[in-house]
Amino acid sequence: MSSGSEENRTELLGELAQELGQLKGLSASFVRAAAARMGVTVTDMQVIESLTSSGPMTAGQLADLTGLTTGAITGMLNRLEEAGLVRRERDPEDGRRVIVRINPNTDQIRGIGPSFDSIGEALEEQIARYNDEQIAFLVEFLKRSNAAARQEILWLREAPRNEENSYSAPLGDLASGRLVVSSGITRIIVRADDAMDELYKARFEGSVPDVNTKDGVVTIRYPRRLWVMSGGQGAVEVTLNAALPWQIVIQGGASEITAELSGLNLAGLEVKGGMSMVTLELPAPSGVVPVRISGSASQITVHRPAGVPARVHLKGWASEFIFDNQAFSNLGNDVRLQSPGYEATDQRYDIDVSSSVSMVTITAD
Repeated sequence: MSSGSEENRTELLGELAQELGQLKGLSASFVRAAAARMGVTVTDMQVIESLTSSGPMTAGQLADLTGLTTGAITGMLNRLEEAGLVRRERDPEDGRRVIVRINPNTDQIRGIGPSFDSIGEALEEQIARYNDEQIAFLVEFLKRSNAAARQEILWLREAPRNEENSYSAPLGDLASGRLVVSSGITRIIVRADDAMDELYKARFEGSVPDVNTKDGVVTIRYPRRLWVMSGGQGAVEVTLNAALPWQIVIQGGASEITAELSGLNLAGLEVKGGMSMVTLELPAPSGVVPVRISGSASQITVHRPAGVPARVHLKGWASEFIFDNQAFSNLGNDVRLQSPGYEATDQRYDIDVSSSVSMVTITAD
């Protein structure tokens, strides 16, 4: 294979992983919206949607699907049955088994049906563009991806938890730090601690990445996987020593990114790649702090301390956009906004959003 072909394949694989990650995020957002409409939890909605689309299942099958224990799924089914959303009955083909069915006669179930019908019709319209051979390829790919996802769910549920998945590094005489999290994973949480002795601490769930620390630069790099839509990469929680100024870069995408940075001396923050939900709790700035967000996302929320001015440059597009007390719909195409007093202070945030987003909220608490 030529170098050009290798580069092209690497680029294509990267684009595929990003699109699959975005698909996962958008699917999760749809389930959250449907759950809110019905007044149930997201996991409840996952069970209801699975029973609606795939038909009756056993409690064990639902436990495997959701990643819950059999005890937890039993409690959920008790609650859903009491609410009249599902019913349990003996399997007519095997009286030893109990199967769970959706109860289609409730107002809640009837109300959510049109929403799933609508997205189903949209998918059918897209599928009509492909021939039988292409559809067969997609079916095979999805079957393999779903099988891999099921195996990873079982592994995450059954694997023992220990300190082997925890990393740290000494603080030494470092004057600054830089955190780089590379390649897509399910969930990233970054926090700050002004009482810790180490440079950082990191704890991982699921796959353990390559972790390197050199000259104050902490690099966490996950291998790229094509079935990132399954969430198989796991999660990472990183705590940074708040005594140092930090540059933070999160790239390659993730389903959920949460940064709780109160008390941190933040020098800059960059988030890029396909994402579902991004929540940034920014600290009081010590200067002009750049925040850069790029890549498709479902929801971006940025909180800054009260009284801290900010300027935002929306280079992408947002269905809903809230900046302090201003609300906009279908906003985009190079929009600039700033809070009063922005130019008059040296402690402020300069925020760029180069994303296509369902909802952006930038507020001061």
